[in-house]
Amino acid sequence: MPGPQTDSENEQLHGEEVCNVIDSISQLGSQWRLVVLYDLQESEKRFNELKRSTGASSRTLSRVVDDLQEMGYVSRRLEEDAPVATYYSLTAKGESLCPVFDELEEWTREWGDE
Repeated sequence: MPGPQTDSENEQLHGEEVCNVIDSISQLGSQWRLVVLYDLQESEKRFNELKRSTGASSRTLSRVVDDLQEMGYVSRRLEEDAPVATYYSLTAKGESLCPVFDELEEWTREWGDE
């Protein structure tokens, strides 16, 4: 049976936990990535709807949705009717962030004005 952990071992474990959090934040870290993920919580959106609701330029939004799709947070669906339409929605991985956004909103309501 292993003995109690030393302070050094505790610091290493805590450091690893912090590193995981930092890695997660840096993966999502861009302001625009967070804005798009947050905005897609409501529903699937066409590119121009997403552009209007986020305020992102076409170039920025195109880059961001491509990045998010590559990372597995967003899926893209093409509708081939005339005119062709591209729709974006959250994947299961993207939807798993919804409770995180809810917690951040709650935290902001409680502590944001300080």
